[in-house]
Amino acid sequence: MKLRAPAVPLITIDPYFSVWSFSDRLNDSNPVHWTGKPNTIQGVLQIDGEEFAFWGVPDGMPRLEQTGLEIDALSTCYTFTHPKVKLTTRFLSPLLMEDPALLSRPVSFLELTAESQDGQPHQISARVAASEELCLNTRGQSPVESLPLALGEGLSGMKLQNTVQRPLHESGDDIRIDWGAFCLAVQNGQVCPIELEGMSAIEASADLSQGNALFAFGYDDVESLVYFGAHLKSYWNKDGRRIEDALTDAFAEYETLRERCREFSRKLSEDAAAAGGEQYAELLSLAYRQAVAAHKLAVDENGEILWVSKECFSNGCAATVDVSYPSIPLFLLYNPELVKGMMRPIFRYAASEVWPFDFAPHDAGQFPLLNGQVYANGTDPKDQMPVEECGNMLVMMAAVCLAEKDASFAKEHLDTLKLWTKYLLRYGADPENQLCTDDFAGHLAHNCNLSLKAIMGIGGLSILLSMLGEAEEAAKYLESARSMAAQWIQNAANGDGSFRLSFDQPGSFSMKYNAVWDKLFGLNLFPAEVLRSEFQSYSSHTNRYGLPLDNRADYTKSDWLVWCASYAESPEEFAAFIAPLWQAYHESESRVPLTDWYDTKTGKQIGFQNRTVQGGLFIRLLEGRLA
Repeated sequence: MKLRAPAVPLITIDPYFSVWSFSDRLNDSNPVHWTGKPNTIQGVLQIDGEEFAFWGVPDGMPRLEQTGLEIDALSTCYTFTHPKVKLTTRFLSPLLMEDPALLSRPVSFLELTAESQDGQPHQISARVAASEELCLNTRGQSPVESLPLALGEGLSGMKLQNTVQRPLHESGDDIRIDWGAFCLAVQNGQVCPIELEGMSAIEASADLSQGNALFAFGYDDVESLVYFGAHLKSYWNKDGRRIEDALTDAFAEYETLRERCREFSRKLSEDAAAAGGEQYAELLSLAYRQAVAAHKLAVDENGEILWVSKECFSNGCAATVDVSYPSIPLFLLYNPELVKGMMRPIFRYAASEVWPFDFAPHDAGQFPLLNGQVYANGTDPKDQMPVEECGNMLVMMAAVCLAEKDASFAKEHLDTLKLWTKYLLRYGADPENQLCTDDFAGHLAHNCNLSLKAIMGIGGLSILLSMLGEAEEAAKYLESARSMAAQWIQNAANGDGSFRLSFDQPGSFSMKYNAVWDKLFGLNLFPAEVLRSEFQSYSSHTNRYGLPLDNRADYTKSDWLVWCASYAESPEEFAAFIAPLWQAYHESESRVPLTDWYDTKTGKQIGFQNRTVQGGLFIRLLEGRLA
């Protein structure tokens, strides 16, 4: 990978179990949680009695020289050299979406491989130590204890846990888990308690004289989500499986998993390069683990999948509709059932007596507590996003039903979908002063992009009704969408082939990302020349690091930028449009998991990091798969 990752994924399982390096070299700094707070883990290689740091910064210890870093969708591989030994470290999180049990299993690997550089045999061993920060919100918060794990033959492990166990006792954004237990295990080695930089810790050690050692990191959160009052486990342990079982199975399956992950990553990179060039392939490879691991997989009381996102470094909302909406391209590609799992909490809450409105909610809680919307003080009408969320849910439903070629999920919720469409028909052609998903820009009346959202939502319902055999009703909704689209073209036109930010602001511009579904669904509500001329107008507004969101500021959103790039007619044109995004991440001073909100002149983060919306970068791969 030529892209200098602003942050490097190491252990990526879910919003709480997520460890990164914010440095170019693995031994330039200690690892951190995605929030940037310390998750101290240190790795030491011993060569013929001499010790060298390869991971983190143990006090006063010389460091191995890092000579390589490769990142693909599911693994991160560093190489280090010493006159006597070459060390390869491979971090692997097998987030393969077709296998829910594997996807949710809270186990990530570190494989170490040592090779002689001078042709001579050497005594080589490695130690990996993990601190109490992995099981506390902050170090020293309360006493921790280390306990042995009973694993399979040839395996050794321990768990480190807070002595004050209060599962699911709080929600929030910039917080880390402080219940359950962090687990460290090794094959053909030993694990013991130690002290690390004044903290309680556990350390695994293994001999590498024969070439390889395999470590595993796990987290048993015991309980994962509160879902409208019910405490839910994760998918992997919903039937009573123990973390010891998960770790033992993970070690047994490692070689097979490594090959499956290698093949998946290779195919993803190949497909992305064909669709949009090598830089696009690198962006998707870096975005994959981030977008997946900011979710938690569980099942509801009916055994149906829940795929719950955390709105990372925004406000911590759970199952946020306008965060799910941009993320769905990734999940439509690899497991559409996960998109249904995003939507179920919203349908559940919207059907409750608590929700008083005829439009869709914004969220279902604050992670990990899903007890109803928290944004806009729940049901305060002031800061709701009515057109935004109605349109999002209708587009998401159409997309998932097309991906599965089955509209039965829509049939279950048809009355609600029609209610939301009625709202769009009434208010969507020229929206009143409302928030849209880009709420950081404030309320805006007559929002052209929000009107596009309404048109796409109404068109989405026409698709669903057609799939359900309701051809006459489908035609009526399609005609309504077509009429609104014609009105939009007339009222939004600047007269030069471009279209406005709002209907009442001639000469303004904005990314028209919502219209991408017209192309993906094959609705043809907008003539091809309309989208083409809008796309061509973007070049006059583009800065060093990409196209701004609109004329009000220099910042942009990475997801919308790639959606707009999808109007390109060739892979080469697409690649040229997204090249500034690649450059922004490559050069930005903001060393965080991919931010989706940054300045197009400086490349610096404005806000947000580690968000699931980077799943939207995969949209180019959806072309031809839905219509």
